[in-house]
Amino acid sequence: MPGKGQKAVRGRAKSKGKAKGRGKSWLRRIRLAALLVGAFGFLGLSGLIAYYASKLPPMADWTVPARAANIRILAQNGTLITNRGGAGGGTVTLDQMPPYLPEAVVSIEDRRFYHHFGIDPLGLVRAAWVNFVAGGVVQGGSTLTQQLAKNLFLQPERTFERKVQEVVLALWLEARLSKKQILELYLNRVYLGAGAYGVDAAAHVYFGKSARALTLAEAATLAGMLKAPSHYSPIINPDASAARAQLVLAAMHQEGYIGDREISLALSADVHPVRDVAGGSGRYVADWVMDLLPGYVGAIDQDITVATSIDLRLQTAADKAVSDTLDADGTKFGVSQGALVAIDRDGAVRALVGGRDYATSPFNRAVNGLRQPGSAFKPFVYLTALEDGLVPETVRVDQPVSIAGWKPQDYSKTYKGPVTLLTALSLSLNTVSAELTQEVGAQAVAATARRLGITSTLSATPSIALGTSEVSPLELTAAYVPFSNGGRGIIPHVIERITTGDGKVLYQRSGSGPGQVIDPKYVGMMNAMLTATVTSGTATHAEVPGWEVAGKTGTSQDFRDAWFIGYTGALTTGVWFGNDDNKPTKKASGGTLPTAAWKKFMTAALDGLQVADLPGHYQYQAPGNMALASAQSAAPPVGDNGRPMALQRGLDPIGAMAQAEDDDPDANLPLPPGAVGQGNNGDYYQPPRRRSFFERLFGG
Repeated sequence: MPGKGQKAVRGRAKSKGKAKGRGKSWLRRIRLAALLVGAFGFLGLSGLIAYYASKLPPMADWTVPARAANIRILAQNGTLITNRGGAGGGTVTLDQMPPYLPEAVVSIEDRRFYHHFGIDPLGLVRAAWVNFVAGGVVQGGSTLTQQLAKNLFLQPERTFERKVQEVVLALWLEARLSKKQILELYLNRVYLGAGAYGVDAAAHVYFGKSARALTLAEAATLAGMLKAPSHYSPIINPDASAARAQLVLAAMHQEGYIGDREISLALSADVHPVRDVAGGSGRYVADWVMDLLPGYVGAIDQDITVATSIDLRLQTAADKAVSDTLDADGTKFGVSQGALVAIDRDGAVRALVGGRDYATSPFNRAVNGLRQPGSAFKPFVYLTALEDGLVPETVRVDQPVSIAGWKPQDYSKTYKGPVTLLTALSLSLNTVSAELTQEVGAQAVAATARRLGITSTLSATPSIALGTSEVSPLELTAAYVPFSNGGRGIIPHVIERITTGDGKVLYQRSGSGPGQVIDPKYVGMMNAMLTATVTSGTATHAEVPGWEVAGKTGTSQDFRDAWFIGYTGALTTGVWFGNDDNKPTKKASGGTLPTAAWKKFMTAALDGLQVADLPGHYQYQAPGNMALASAQSAAPPVGDNGRPMALQRGLDPIGAMAQAEDDDPDANLPLPPGAVGQGNNGDYYQPPRRRSFFERLFGG
């Protein structure tokens, strides 16, 4: 019989066997539970995937969407200003690209691109581990195919549903297309910041060249931007961009795409990003072109090329004139924005700057900004007076004026008495402009302005004499062009020709403007007066050596807007400065910033051009019997109070507040309360009747 010791040993062994059996039983149960959980999880996940996939359109309807049309906008000499449209650049095949461009993208974005089937399980595990170690999302697990699926078919929201649909679509793309086709599609559709879709558009935006001509260092820079286009932009953040490009080059070297010598040369190469032409101001031109295009060609469903009238030399000079003037004196005068438009004798816009910096403010002030022109509107008053029978030597009296309580004043708060119209306009005397408007009628002044090209709504009231109706720099500048070209009306234009990608002409500009809008004899008179504004009036800082210059300054109420519209026989240029919030400036007038910027631009623009005289100026001869010596006798009849009788008719200028002559904010006096009386034209007064020849002759 076994001893007690043996029984104890057998007991312990039996207990261990039972414990081991119980352990195996629990292990089997755990495994079974895990299998069940996994099975149910798989079924649940499969069901969820199937549910989200079912929300996609039927697979039979799936197709790769066509690339959006690209619009190439060219300068006058054929140089690319920028690409616009849904793509922002042309399609470039892999065979047309330098081989290191797709290699750079694959190296940094999806190293296993040629080895996976649309999704990369190893890449997902690697990204998950890297993110876990880093404690945040630092690496994504999406393949290039998944990114392409997202770009082609899905919205950018971050949801599980979108991720599931992205995987399904990636698998479909892989089954339908070759790796080469997928990579080519990706490179032509991916967004790279600054409105650039595709590597060709990005190459033009950042380096001023086609993707076909990119260097290895530039290709690495673009590939590095895919992670975060704005953060790694070589223009916005050059240091971060350079560091990211070095990572791309290292990845390319590690993958065997480039050797030691190539990476060494690329790392030492200088990358010189470029802004859009003319310091970025070309984008204002592009915006205007895009606004106009539907009226020329309707819906755009194919690549087109738009040839414009923009002269890049002038565009660069215009951008520099506006920015340099603001940099030098903007703070001093409390001015934050400016705009410039230059138009030739035939109406072609040669330069257009819509603001200080497109990147920070793309609003096009040159085309869409409506502001009071102030005294820059007065030439339309004086032209109307000339057409009514007066001449530059006609005398009117600069004296206190009151029209139903409205009392326009001159900046000096003093009065010069009898003055010729030439002197009154060159010195921008408000009282004389108001007198003339009362004589000829505000309706006639508004009609003259519209005939010359003003398209904005004009309030035909006495205060129109001082430029209280808002206009844009483009239309005001265009309305001055007839003074420079002999009286021919123009339609300001920027689009010269539109062609398709295969060369078919969709539009070719032909013809001219509305024809003669000013009699040549009045053109000569106006040029005589507006030349005096530059030689001895409010715009003496605008003189350009060797050229005959004419123009008019303007400053609106409380110094909110400062203008100068000036011209030579070759070019008409308008300049505006002010603030977007309509805040008054620190006494910036038409004779300060605008004339300074105008002279900077025009000196550069006219360099090398043959000097052209202003039409009719030298041919105009002043009548001997209208000399200043006979000023008093030529003055209009006056009443007992010493004011011209024309100003005693009690006509209501509608409650408008007229702005001061160029530098005078104190001349803005409101009308007395209760001034009413709407006229039959929808305005709030009945304009005076045009006087006959005999009435003017005998003072009627």
